[in-house]
Amino acid sequence: MLPLSLDIALSHIRSRKRQALVSVLGVAIGVGFFIALSGMMNGFQDYYRTELIESNPHIVISDEYRTPALQPLEGAEKDAVLDIKRVLPRDPVRGLANAPRIMRALDLMPGVHYAPTLSGQLLLRRAGRDYAVSALGIAPLKEERASNLVRDMNQGSLAHLAAAADGVIIGAKLAEKMQAGIGDTLAVAARGGRATLRVVGIFKTGLEQLDAGRVYVNLTKQQAMQGRARIVNQIRIRLADIRQSIPMAEMLESRFGYKAAPWEETNSRILSVFVLQNFIIYSTLTAIMLVAGFGIYNIISTVVGEKARDIAIMRSIGLPAPAIVRMFLVQGLIVGTIGALAGCVMGYFMARGLAMVPAPGATEPGQTLRVLIQGWRFVLAGGIALLIAAWAAWLPARRAARTNPLNIIRGAT
Repeated sequence: MLPLSLDIALSHIRSRKRQALVSVLGVAIGVGFFIALSGMMNGFQDYYRTELIESNPHIVISDEYRTPALQPLEGAEKDAVLDIKRVLPRDPVRGLANAPRIMRALDLMPGVHYAPTLSGQLLLRRAGRDYAVSALGIAPLKEERASNLVRDMNQGSLAHLAAAADGVIIGAKLAEKMQAGIGDTLAVAARGGRATLRVVGIFKTGLEQLDAGRVYVNLTKQQAMQGRARIVNQIRIRLADIRQSIPMAEMLESRFGYKAAPWEETNSRILSVFVLQNFIIYSTLTAIMLVAGFGIYNIISTVVGEKARDIAIMRSIGLPAPAIVRMFLVQGLIVGTIGALAGCVMGYFMARGLAMVPAPGATEPGQTLRVLIQGWRFVLAGGIALLIAAWAAWLPARRAARTNPLNIIRGAT
């Protein structure tokens, strides 16, 4: 025998099958879209975040300081009010002054791989056209362990760069723009003068900014082209445990003084966009389910209005107000539960369908949208749906429980 609240709730739902079906469908659509679209959005973010992590160092020690050093006059006259004109500030020679000491210390740290680099701008010329690029002078053998450049190589290898003093590795997009291939030569204009480089490799990360605007050359060649002999201005670090990037960066910065930026800081703008995207998508999808909750509210409000006399009779024979609330609350939860379960099934198949859609601008043939199908997402969507259903049922149920049965019975007679 069913409990009284459940029995009455089921009878109300059976008496309004069409309205109940519409409400269930509304909840199911809201839950389904929540699961599928949030999975697709987070799948894209996860893919992009992975590409950022794999294509860039986890920590970069650069020849910068978090807090600029005081200029001589500022240090000498700390409390003075000064008006100084036509005096150029002290600009120390850029570069990691103690780079060998830093690298010796990194050699002693487990799970840490590093590569010394010298970054700078180059102007490449081919077929009468100029291409401004960011060049990294690298030590190829160390770069193999400190980055995933080996994995991203489409043609050639780091060994070819190590064997060619005037070699250069360029991005796939840049190679396409320049119509350049392995063995082609490029004219270079740089700070240290003009030079000629020969293409010995082509890499492809899938990130437009890198594939179109970055090149790799030998460290000694870069130092010569930039006019900065034996200078290193970056040490790029890769960790076995990426979760240690922030504490490791803080330790290195406090120990050596130079700015050590973890990948989270370097890509903070992109990560903040992801936070905003998540807020918008989850807010929108929750609003859809909230609209579906109005269907439940509408059903129970109608029942409360039509069954006012029955409610008054039940109250007059001793049924307490909480029992009235529970009766309608159960009705809303039944509709919400059926809708949530149907929505989970719908969301699963929608997510599987989206995962078969070809990805726009795919870098690899056959690449499709990345959609995350995770259990917690189903639980979250179903939980939100049930909370909204309970809220939508509780509002009219509370009104019904507060009704004075004597007034209703007198009015009916």
